[in-house]
Amino acid sequence: MEKMSLAEIIQAVDGSFGFPVDTMVSAISTDTRKITKDSVFVALKGERFDGHDFAAEAMKLGAAAVIAERPVEGAKCIIVDSSAKALLDLANFYRRKFDIPLIGITGSVGKTTTKDMIACVVSRKYKTLKTQGNFNNEIGLPQTLFGLDRSYEAAVIEMGMSHFGEISRLSMCACPTCAVITNIGVSHIENLGTQENILKAKLEILDGAEYGAPLILCRDDKFLAGAEIHGGRKTVYYSVKKKDCQVFAAEIENGENSVSFTVNYPGGRISAVVNCPGEHNVKNALAAFCVGLELGIEPEEIVRGIAEYRPEGMRQNITEKNGIKFILDCYNAAPDSMKASLAVLAQTHTDGRKYAVLGDMLELGKNSRQYHRTVGKYAAASDADMLLCYGENSAYYIEGAVQSGFSEDSCRLFSDRKELTVYLKKILEKGDTVLVKGSRGMRLEEVVNGLE
Repeated sequence: MEKMSLAEIIQAVDGSFGFPVDTMVSAISTDTRKITKDSVFVALKGERFDGHDFAAEAMKLGAAAVIAERPVEGAKCIIVDSSAKALLDLANFYRRKFDIPLIGITGSVGKTTTKDMIACVVSRKYKTLKTQGNFNNEIGLPQTLFGLDRSYEAAVIEMGMSHFGEISRLSMCACPTCAVITNIGVSHIENLGTQENILKAKLEILDGAEYGAPLILCRDDKFLAGAEIHGGRKTVYYSVKKKDCQVFAAEIENGENSVSFTVNYPGGRISAVVNCPGEHNVKNALAAFCVGLELGIEPEEIVRGIAEYRPEGMRQNITEKNGIKFILDCYNAAPDSMKASLAVLAQTHTDGRKYAVLGDMLELGKNSRQYHRTVGKYAAASDADMLLCYGENSAYYIEGAVQSGFSEDSCRLFSDRKELTVYLKKILEKGDTVLVKGSRGMRLEEVVNGLE
């Protein structure tokens, strides 16, 4: 972070104060565990905590001031109406110091993978800051922006949401010069009601976008393909199925741990490889390709950037333990991402048996049971030898699979992760392949860790 004066910060958050403001600030923090000398602590209020309770401690740790909604004894407070809004306002003020391309990404599934691929592409030409981990909310996004300094030439920012208005506030904070929406699924439908409403919420990414900022969309998604974009906004479509768009893929060939394809774009075509399998990763790569073109990066450099991408953390990592192949995708789950992972399992060569270990998909609202049944039908067509399910709604995976002809004798339902782990230890043999997929809250990574 580049240093700012307290005077600038007070101006940015429209705060009141009663102390000298000539101090230079070197960091903004919402966590007292990360307080450094001459930082500003933002006292946020949550359901289970109140940052005001830690304001005095922040001062003792070296903070120059505290942004707060009320005075706190022992702290130099900049008083604001809302600390949460002040954090976004301050991050926006700071972001505007940097005249750089900033790509904003949202979508129901695939946005983190797409963000990482885009960052690989943009990094071929510019030193690029990107969202780390899941810092894609109204606390994490500002922290990412505060990571900018004069050495960065571009930024790639992920935006997540669960309610109306959240993407709008994030967009108004980050001011993207290019916006990407990956798809419209059913994640958070319990809050938003319909996919049409989810589309409206995702399109809020345009609220803070520059007037000339292009909007990059997947034409294979029926909601995005039919979206009404107002104001003469430049719209760029990509597809793996349709040729009536600016960028599309052809000659898709899945390998063991990769997928190759040809990118068709205005003026030419070029071969590309993504180092993780699945057609859904081709879509993510095409989004990155579109961004690269918009930033004036040569197609040859774009495909080199795409080839540099590697999955991180718990997202579709393919690993091998004791001769057993694991396809680990435990970060999130929705019907579309479940279908994509089951397709990878179907395409994966194995010398032994294939197992689909599926945990509940969370936050799917009143139609959750039907969504689970639908995924069960995907599982029946996935070439799996056994379906092992964990969670309250996982019985509906089995119901859907059996309805589609999958053997009921090849299904097991577990209510305890330890029992699932013990069962896997008994049945797994060298040469087997295991897909492990579920929502983050199901903590299926603990099952895999328990196998060691």
